[in-house]
Amino acid sequence: MSCLQVILAIIFPPLAVIDRGCGSMLIVFLLTLCGWVPGVIAALIILNKNTNSK
Repeated sequence: MSCLQVILAIIFPPLAVIDRGCGSMLIVFLLTLCGWVPGVIAALIILNKNTNSK
């Protein structure tokens, strides 16, 4: 998780998770529409996940 992605997650959460796939971006977008805080939390959780672990 880079510093730029964290800043994007705070300012505009769907843009921060655009590289994680369409599903993640859609979930974060819908949560952002419900409220800014749920979108930010979801984006930070998705960004914090390790993509190498299965």
